[in-house]
Amino acid sequence: QVQLVESGGGLVQPGGSLRLSCTASGIIFRLSIMRWYRQAPGKEREWVASIGSTGMTDYADSVKGRFIISRDNDKSTVYLQMNSLKSEDTAVYYCNLQASSLVFWGQGTQVTVSL
Repeated sequence: QVQLVESGGGLVQPGGSLRLSCTASGIIFRLSIMRWYRQAPGKEREWVASIGSTGMTDYADSVKGRFIISRDNDKSTVYLQMNSLKSEDTAVYYCNLQASSLVFWGQGTQVTVSL
């Protein structure tokens, strides 16, 4: 059974930083494509960042230059370092694992950017 467990969310002031983690189990992590998505209240879920099995990364324009996605295959964990946070980054953040045609989601972690 594949499980994705996210952590690291919380409340942070504008301009601050947070690091999200997502640990996978039950699957060969190193061969998987990992993505972060987010969903703000009243909005559709949107893609934030991706990292492939080779370490190649890609980012949504809204977070480029502020967020960094990385992975540790030994720990089966993907990270999202979020810097210079803005109020519009407030959302539930979800990690997503793709292995071939199979896709799995984590339960989500809340990030709130507010004074």
